[in-house]
Amino acid sequence: MSVRFAWILALALLSFTGAGPSRAEGPAGQLVITGNGPEQAAMETLARAFEKANPRAYVDFIWHENAKPLELLRSGKAHAAVAGKEEPDLRAVQIAWDGIAIMVNLMNSTKELTSAQVADLFSGKIKEWSVLGGPDTRVLLIDRPQNSNVRDAFMRQLGIDGKIPSDAEVIKRDEKAINKVVGTLPPHSAVTYIGMRSALLAVSTGVAVRLLPVDKAEPEKPTVKDGRYKLRRPVLLLMPKQALNPVADAFAAFALSPAGQAILDREGYVPLDSKPSP
Repeated sequence: MSVRFAWILALALLSFTGAGPSRAEGPAGQLVITGNGPEQAAMETLARAFEKANPRAYVDFIWHENAKPLELLRSGKAHAAVAGKEEPDLRAVQIAWDGIAIMVNLMNSTKELTSAQVADLFSGKIKEWSVLGGPDTRVLLIDRPQNSNVRDAFMRQLGIDGKIPSDAEVIKRDEKAINKVVGTLPPHSAVTYIGMRSALLAVSTGVAVRLLPVDKAEPEKPTVKDGRYKLRRPVLLLMPKQALNPVADAFAAFALSPAGQAILDREGYVPLDSKPSP
């Protein structure tokens, strides 16, 4: 028997017994992830790394600002949804934290706020910055879209669900909200709330904004991680409880692995102290 023929026969036997490359370990198939928030870039980076580690799996996204992730997940059009709160009929895996920063113009002299003051500010009870030790000008509230994970978490934590004034300007994209804070005249009147990832990036790149401390805690990743900064939200992967998808489970496990947590950290989110099982 020639060496070449023996090698071909060995490969065939390995393939037949499941020990060869055609039966490579790891998840196989498609995973569709849906969302509508600022997590898209981080999730796409995570997905590309997951695909590299699992060549037989591929990840697609249904992601735009008007998407309805829970509807897409429950209808079977997606296998996982990125959300900010748990749902009783779905399985939730937390993969990171995100803080919610209170952003004002760099020229705003307000030094800090309490949680109660933030609630009064965004429910319209406080209308002048001078009440908070700031400039003698009216408060201009900038709200976020109603289907936003950040908005939902912000209102829940402060107990102001449905109390943000209807005449507050609603701005969907973080970049536009930041530009509004920077460009509003008078320059120290506007205030918004925004995910910590976008907020810290704006500050680090020299944009003329400030992030206000809340309850004596600076809005930073370490204070979000240990809970001293209370305005934070979990970044969750929601999946069906019944129709299990091995690729979705593997993706959740990858997100919780050291490699996945490092990616989320680099993308501006706050990694977890521990890694709960999916």
